[in-house]
Amino acid sequence: MPSRLNPYISFDGNARQAMEFYREVFGGTLALSTFGDFGSKDAPNADKIMHGMLETPSGFTLMGADNPPGTTNGPGTNISVSLSGDDDGDLRGWWAKLSADGTVTVPLEKQMWGDVFGMCADRFGIIWLVNISAAQG
Repeated sequence: MPSRLNPYISFDGNARQAMEFYREVFGGTLALSTFGDFGSKDAPNADKIMHGMLETPSGFTLMGADNPPGTTNGPGTNISVSLSGDDDGDLRGWWAKLSADGTVTVPLEKQMWGDVFGMCADRFGIIWLVNISAAQG
């Protein structure tokens, strides 16, 4: 899978409705995973969206999710930039440059969904999400 760069939007509990709306606007295929898919199905937030991805016929990719419990959502913190793919070397190189002189909030390491993921704010305050796919294609 080639690397891609796209917006990632955080929602305050209405990610499912928002992502379904964007599918109506742009068309395409929408994949949604809930927090319950990766944890306790009985948790209070089990039905909330942990990760959503819309891929459109026009070549757009839009990702989004509900904020995890205990985090806030507001202007300036509700959108970030996602870098994803399976080119480990490129993605780790970009991570190293983006996180240098910035703030790492999630170290680049293997996550419960099987991929390597990290989150940082670069030196300009832009939030970056880097995901290296475990599936080698």
